[in-house]
Amino acid sequence: MGNTLIEKIIRKNTGLDQVSPGQIVTVEVDRVMIHDIFIPFVAEKFEEMGFSRIWDPEKVVLIYDHLVPTSAVEDVRHFQIGDAFVEKYGLTHVHRRDGICHQLMTEAGYATPGDIVFGTDSHTTTYGCVGCFSSGIGYTEMASILGTGEMWVRVPKTIKIIIDGDLPANVASKDVILRIIGDLRADGATYRSLEVTGSTIDKMSIASRMTIANMAIEAGAKCCLFRPDEKTCAYSKVKMEDVDWLFGDEDADYEKVIRYRAEDLVPVCACPSQVDNIHPVSEVAGTKIDQVFIGSCTNGRLEDLAVAAKILKGKKTACKCIVTPASRQIYIDAVEAGYMETLAKAGCIITQPGCGLCCGRAGGILTDGEKVVATNNRNFLGRMGTSGVGIYLASPATAAASAITATICVPEK
Repeated sequence: MGNTLIEKIIRKNTGLDQVSPGQIVTVEVDRVMIHDIFIPFVAEKFEEMGFSRIWDPEKVVLIYDHLVPTSAVEDVRHFQIGDAFVEKYGLTHVHRRDGICHQLMTEAGYATPGDIVFGTDSHTTTYGCVGCFSSGIGYTEMASILGTGEMWVRVPKTIKIIIDGDLPANVASKDVILRIIGDLRADGATYRSLEVTGSTIDKMSIASRMTIANMAIEAGAKCCLFRPDEKTCAYSKVKMEDVDWLFGDEDADYEKVIRYRAEDLVPVCACPSQVDNIHPVSEVAGTKIDQVFIGSCTNGRLEDLAVAAKILKGKKTACKCIVTPASRQIYIDAVEAGYMETLAKAGCIITQPGCGLCCGRAGGILTDGEKVVATNNRNFLGRMGTSGVGIYLASPATAAASAITATICVPEK
């Protein structure tokens, strides 16, 4: 019997001849990411465990993104503790203002095909877009890795998702993953590896695959993996012959196989206040909204800003529309491409690269009775203000179209 993609990655890392779902193994960690929210707790636990040195400072990345710019006095403490930790233990990969951790980890080449990477944020699953086994962990586990370079893993079962065909022009990868989450439900892939493949995926950009991998955690997935191709190699700056082993075998033991026909998919949104409360946008069209948010580690990339700019070109927003690039490089590229000028002329509020409104920080929070269409990954109660705020998650196209009329709109084909 063959192996799933996650089994191949774990086998290669451990040197074991075979691994099977449910088996507990110890892996050698290729890279870790710590973000500003968790650094005080990681630092405290690391020293509480009695460690005096980090196993390999070159493999540790510290990224300030959730609290940038600071919006509460307590935020400064996180920076001070982080900076002290950097100086004490000799960390060299530190990003204080460059964007969101999940964008930077692949953009800067920290997470590459075949790697095993852990981070202190649940959306660490994002790096599966390049065939990297990546998953979120807590601060205790992170402190342990910093001291040992190892982590125990229970080999996940795999759900294979096959999507074939051509997506309709107004359907994006965000619509695809929302549809998958709606079908699996919020707990339908708990501690599973999602292996996503098919001709539709082959045509997708790395940015679009990132959107799918990013939100896999919303179905409970341990990771979400894509087979590397030439696009992956160009993005990650690796050779195809070095990653051509990264695919799931046809005769592997998959827990289930789910198939989609791309042409059948439509624009959808996650309605308040659960990510698996999925409905076609057409069912909620006309709902009055107070704000739009385009950004986050889910949909703050260049192609997302390009879509928004195309829809808003020559028009004016009828409600507040906040645009937050996922990284400084994306911001620069969007300026050079003219997208930022278009968005600014349309009336959008353009902010510093970072997590921003996605985690209810850095401006734009709402209050009771208000509604927002957002391109991020969670719409839980209290996520963007009070528990009386209604959050609709949708694609950049749906979000931009909705900003024009201040009502939820189906994006035109």
